[in-house]
Amino acid sequence: MLSFVLLGFIVGFLVGLTGIGGGALMTPSLIFLGVEPLMAVGTDLLYATVTRIFGVFFHHKKGKIRFDLALRLFVGSLPAILLGSILLRIIDKSTLNNYLTLLLGTILVLSSFLSLIKEEIHVPIRPRREYLYVLGFIVGLTVQFTSVGAGVIVSFALMNLAKLSPREVVGVTIFYGLALSSFSALNYAFLGSINYHLAFVLIAGTLPGVYLGTHMNIRVDRDKLKSVINLIILVIGLLILIQRMI
Repeated sequence: MLSFVLLGFIVGFLVGLTGIGGGALMTPSLIFLGVEPLMAVGTDLLYATVTRIFGVFFHHKKGKIRFDLALRLFVGSLPAILLGSILLRIIDKSTLNNYLTLLLGTILVLSSFLSLIKEEIHVPIRPRREYLYVLGFIVGLTVQFTSVGAGVIVSFALMNLAKLSPREVVGVTIFYGLALSSFSALNYAFLGSINYHLAFVLIAGTLPGVYLGTHMNIRVDRDKLKSVINLIILVIGLLILIQRMI
């Protein structure tokens, strides 16, 4: 269990230091440490729910959350959560475990790529709030099977389509991510695919990591560090895809 405490600490430290990387690092790390893919996703969803509660609390105190946008995203995600619940029950568990790694690797590569280029491109689409419902559905379905995507994909879309400031984007993604991960975790709880002991071991390691990272983030070049983390996530995604194809 010491390795999982250390994993929680490292992920928490990186999140506190840069504000990114939680889900994209935790789920593949759990799989590499021998946790069954389905169990890794479910455990990470519970872990993410508990840790995001603290993020929502701090951001709400500073008045940085656009609840109207977050709620539109979540309403769009509700049909995806229902569809995910049905698919998780009717698809054979071994098949799910087999294809979850393929989907996870694809999402990791996509999300890291979006993070690396988000300042370089501008999507030529006129912003419309109706798009938030569509985005919520796509991200909601992705999170059901990988636990990854609520942060990076939504952030990219909000910055390029809704033209929100970075501070507003962080608040929206944290609140939306909390709502999405909590409802998604219920699907895995009903399936018995959450390791509760492991989740709280990870949380125990994460809390001091977040605290330390938050207090050290003024001493590092956050933009360069974010780029390094996104490159690591890209490599992890590629390794998962390569391993899947071998």
